[in-house]
This record gives sequence, structure tokens and C-alpha cells, in this order.
Amino acid sequence: MLKKLDKLILKAFAGPFLLTFAVVQFILLTHTLLKYLDDIIGKDLGADVLLKLLFYFSVLIVPVSLPLAVLLSSLMTYGNLGEHHELTAIKASGIALTRILRPVLLLTAALAIGAFWFNETIVPKANLNAYSLLWDVRQQKLALDIREGVFYSGIPGYTIKVDKKTGKNGDRLHGVMIYDHTQKSGNATVMLADSGRMFTRNGGGYLCLELFHGHNYVEQPDAQDRAGASFIRQGFDHNIITFSLASFDLGHTKKELFSTNRMMLNIPQLHHSTDSVQKKLHTEQLMLPRQMNSYYTFVRFDSTNRAANHKAEALQVAASRLAPPSATIIQQAISRASNLRSFANSTTERLTDLAKNSALFRIEIYRKYSQSVAVLLMFLIGAPLGSIIKKGGLGVPILISILFFIVYYVLSIMGEKYGREFVMPVGIGMWMSNLVLLPAGLFFLYQAYNDSGLLELDFWRRLLARFGLTGLRKAPKATSE
Repeated sequence: MLKKLDKLILKAFAGPFLLTFAVVQFILLTHTLLKYLDDIIGKDLGADVLLKLLFYFSVLIVPVSLPLAVLLSSLMTYGNLGEHHELTAIKASGIALTRILRPVLLLTAALAIGAFWFNETIVPKANLNAYSLLWDVRQQKLALDIREGVFYSGIPGYTIKVDKKTGKNGDRLHGVMIYDHTQKSGNATVMLADSGRMFTRNGGGYLCLELFHGHNYVEQPDAQDRAGASFIRQGFDHNIITFSLASFDLGHTKKELFSTNRMMLNIPQLHHSTDSVQKKLHTEQLMLPRQMNSYYTFVRFDSTNRAANHKAEALQVAASRLAPPSATIIQQAISRASNLRSFANSTTERLTDLAKNSALFRIEIYRKYSQSVAVLLMFLIGAPLGSIIKKGGLGVPILISILFFIVYYVLSIMGEKYGREFVMPVGIGMWMSNLVLLPAGLFFLYQAYNDSGLLELDFWRRLLARFGLTGLRKAPKATSE
């Protein structure tokens, strides 16, 4: 019977989980793509590049989507069982709530372990592929788009303006003006044409402008008088200009250049990088006193030898007669103090950067663990709460899930920021969201195990009465004799 019960619960959980995971993936993927929309649109990337970006970013958001999908699906599953009185019937047969939660709990634990493995092995590779490809996309120029009445400077060394475009594909040009900047002499060379035709060659590698009835104007500046510059005018009836479109091709940067970034490393590599930064920071701190000694002058007097002291005093008097004026000494002191301040500022900035780099590497280590544990935490919140509210569907569960996920997300961002800015230790900051929500999950589990009416007014009245917050009773009315 228990095996049939486990199958029933797992089957009830599988459908909502797959649905919610797909929906959450779509929402988060859309949000991610919107951040890079300006880098993608207008570059004629092709379907293969766009599909690669979609795939890589879909992989990257899996660790974030899993906790929310588990929270929402566990709420829906146990809410549906409670709404249709199946949960009550199972409890009436003598099966405890913890036994009812066990099959989904084991599945969620397997998901948490899988999420850790995924975050450790797959996500670094996806980060490397995604951001190296995104870098190449950002470096690529916008697709060739010559518009009417607008100066176009996308082709290196040239500026093109067309008054009007006709033809089926807009390849017929009227009123063409081309500035040649390849000689880096400003607008000294200009070409005007009444009409023309635009086409490409060699598979789109070259753009050709076939111009008709125009003139070339080349300015010949006068070395002595700029106002006396002259123009050379040359007419033509037919002319073809070819432009290379190699700058519009998508380049491929070596992925090894990005492989040292913390997002592309697994835990052993992150530990190695953290140790390297910490050793460098420790070495810099040990060298600091020795480096600062050069900015100070030390004079030692030995009070135990009076003869030597008298001799030192005599030498000081003799040196004072040969010493520079006091203004020069003050100027030297000010200069040395200024140098010391500059050295202290640059050293402080360098040490702070090293400490921040160390914190960033440790943040990535803790993130891999905390995101995996969040899967179990969201089940601990969602399953008991679903059995309490006894509401399935997509209404109440979605509202509650969004509320808890917002709290989790905000606390995660705050903890990461506080750890990065040394407000609190990195470990506490990265685990803060899990530690804050864990008591809520245990509270819901306790209330669901004891069949508490968490959403009933009597429950809250009894809770307030336990802490003496029930309020004042109304005074009895006075009776007249």
C-alpha cells in the first residue's frame, strides 16, 4: 500500500514540477535576454548563434529555476491533495504526515544533489561558452543598414549618405554622397553621384556600389593659407566602388582568455585561486612596513654614554651651521609627507582590490552550496504550507511562492553584497537567505504535523493569548439600583 501511495504522490508531483520548471525557465530566460537585447539586435547574427545563446543562458539559469519550481510544485501537489480530501483520507488510515512527505522529500534531495553536480560541472562550461560568445557578439558591428537621408559610417574609412532608395530590395540609390576618410585628412575627398546600384559579391563579403553620372572632388590644401585651398574635380559616367565587409563578420575569441574568470571555475579551481590571492595579500601586508621605512628618518641617542652624547651634540651644532634654511627643511618634510600619503593611498587601494577578489572567489564557492540547499529549503516551506492551506491550482500557490521567492532572492542579493563589501563574513552573507527562511519552514512543518489551522482566526487568537497580547476585556456595564 505504501508503495502505491508513493507512486500516487510522485505522480501528482511530477506534472506540476515539469510545468512550473518550464514556465520559470521561460520567464528567467526572457529576463536574461532583455539585459543583452541591445547587444544582439540589429547584427544579423543568424539562427545558429541565437540558438547557442538561448541554450547557454537556459543552462545558466537552471540553478535559480529549480528552487522556485520545487516551491511552487510542492505547494500545488499537497494543496491539491488537501483540497480533494485525499490528504485527510491518508491521515485517517494512520499514516503520519512525515511519511506522506517522504517520497517527494527523497526526490527533492536527489534534485539538490543533481543541482550541486550541475552547478559544479556544467555551469562553468556554459558560462565560458556563453560569455565568450557574447563578447564576440558585442564586438561585432551592426548589420549593414544604409537609410535614406542619414549618414552611415559603419564601413571603416567611409561615410555614405543616400537621398532615396527604390527598387524591390531597396538596392536602387538616388543622390549618393560618399566621404573618403581612408587618408585621415578629414572630408578632403568627396564623391557625388546622381544614381547608383548596390549589391554584394563573394557570398556577402564585399559591398559594391555601381554609381552613374557623378563627380569626384579632392581638396588640395595650401600649406601657407588654408583659405586658399583648391579642389580637383573629375567627372565620370560609370564607376564601381568595392567595400570590404570583413568587419561585420562574427569573430571568435579564444575561450582560454576567459577561462580564469571566477564564473568559469569549479570548486577546486576556486579554492586554488582564493589561496593564490590570499598569499599575495599576505605578502603585500608583510612588505608594507619595510616599504614605508624609506619615507622616515630615524635618529638614535644612547643616554648611557654621556661622552658619546656630548660628541653627538657637538656634531649636531656643527651640522646646524651647515644646514639649509628652515624653509627648505619644511618643504622637504611636506614633500616627503605627500609622497607617503600617495604611497598609502595606492597601497590601500591595491590591498582592498586583493581582498575583494578573494571575497568574490569565496562567494562563488558558497553559491554552489547555498543554491543546492535552497532546493530542499523550498520543499520544506512549500509541502507543509500546501497541506495547511489545502488549495491547489495556480492561484494561491503562485502568490505564496512569489512572496517567499522574493524574500529569498532579496536576502541572497543583500547577503552577497554585504559579503563583497566586508559588512559581514562572506559565509554568513551567502547563507543568510537559507538561515532566515529555515525557521519558517520548520514552523510550517510543525503546524502541518499537528493539523494546526494556521489560516483560522482561532489559531491566531490562541497564539496571541499565549504571549499575553489578547487585548483588554470590555468593562461590565454598571447596573442601576
